[in-house]
Formats: sequence, structure tokens, C-alpha cells
Amino acid sequence: MRRVYGILGVLCALLLQGCMVGNRYTYGYYTGRSRPLANTHVQRPPHRADIHIVEKGETLYSIAFAYGEDVRTVARWNHIRPPYTIYPNQKLRLSPPPRRTSVTHPASARAAPPPVHARIKRRVTIKNANSSKHVTDQKISWQWPTNGKIISTYSATDVGKKGINIAGKLGQPIYAAASGEVVYSGDGLRGYGRLIIIKHNDAFFTAYAHNRRILVKDDQRVKKGQHIADMGSTEADRPMLHFEVRRDGKPVDPLKYLPRRH
Repeated sequence: MRRVYGILGVLCALLLQGCMVGNRYTYGYYTGRSRPLANTHVQRPPHRADIHIVEKGETLYSIAFAYGEDVRTVARWNHIRPPYTIYPNQKLRLSPPPRRTSVTHPASARAAPPPVHARIKRRVTIKNANSSKHVTDQKISWQWPTNGKIISTYSATDVGKKGINIAGKLGQPIYAAASGEVVYSGDGLRGYGRLIIIKHNDAFFTAYAHNRRILVKDDQRVKKGQHIADMGSTEADRPMLHFEVRRDGKPVDPLKYLPRRH
């Protein structure tokens, strides 16, 4: 009898373990659909991590995109310079490095005021930074990435609504919403299916998800209105385009930038 109870106990433990594993490798980011992650090579935990281990096929742009960070910030935290080359198994910091603390002696506790030219330089730098952000908004000419009904809109509070979803038909053309450079094309980001990320300038990026076929490759320059993909349903319940606009790494409402529909 003890032997029977022991066998039953082992079976129950295995069943519980299987359920835990099943939950670990399922997701429902933008479609509400649960599906194993067998077709993706990046199986990232849903919680925020301090360190990311680079997988084959990832770029610094795709990693920064996945974690909602500005690629320039992630590069600075990890002392990586353009063109932001990374390697498989490389450890990337996803938070600022700890600050070094220095011991201040009482005799030198009072710091001397900075030179006049340093203060002027700082004011000029801040002014240029603010003006450049204003210019980046004006330089980009936007268009709609595809035709179709908007079935989901952006939400600043809902994690699953970082952009808009546009319904359509399988094979429907997807166009670049603005001119730029392809910094990622692939299926390595969980929940996005076949994905394209385009860099338009240092501040603005756009993302095109759930594609059936991708017609561009990494590092390729594209023009506004260029046919970059065909609509699909990869990791989605229906044919659709999930479209995002990111400013300084953070999702923003695409409808504020796309031209008004008549």
C-alpha cells in the first residue's frame, strides 16, 4: 500500500511540474492567445531583468525595443559604441551601473565654481538638445502603413496595447510609414511574430508585427511608402498589422503622428 501511495505521489508531482512548464512557455501579449514558444528563439521571462543574455539573431535595437529602452541608453550603460555590435552569450546591463562614491576631505569639501566657459557650454548643450528634439518631429513625413479597420488602439496604461492593430487580408501590402533604416527583421521577439523595426532618426522608430512575408533585411535603407512586408497572422488570431511608434525607446500613440483619415 505504501508503494502505491508513493507512485501516486510521484505522478502528481510530475503533473504539477508539467503545468508549471506549460505556463512558463505561454504568452498572450497582443492577441490574448496562448501558444507554445517553440517557434521563437528568444524565450524571455515576463518580468523585467537587470541583465540580458544575448541570443543569436538579436540586435541591440531589438533588445532595447523589447525592454522599452532607448538604444542609446542601453549602449551607454554597456559602453557600446555605434554601430552597436553585440555577440551571442554577451551579458547586457538593463539598468544604470552603480555610481562610484568618493571620500571628500573636509579641507576640500567646498568645490570651486566651474569656469565661465564650462557654464556657457552646458547651456548651449541643453539648448541644442531641446531644439533637436523639436526638429526631429518636423523632419519626419508620415503615412499609413496599410489600409484597414483599426481594431485596437494605443493605451498608455495597458501593457498589451503599445500600438494600434489594423485588420486586413493575408498578403495585403505593408508599407514603411516613413523613410529610414531597417534595424531588425525576424521572429525573435515574443508576441510579435515576424517583425520589422525601422529607425527614422535618433529618436523615432516604427515596428510592424505579425507579417506573413518580410521583403527587407537588416541595415537596408527604405523610403516612405516602400512595400516592406505582406500582412500575416504570425502569433495573432487573425490577419492584422500591429504597428507601433517609439520615441526615445518609449511607445507613443501612432494616431498622433499618422495623417488624419478622411
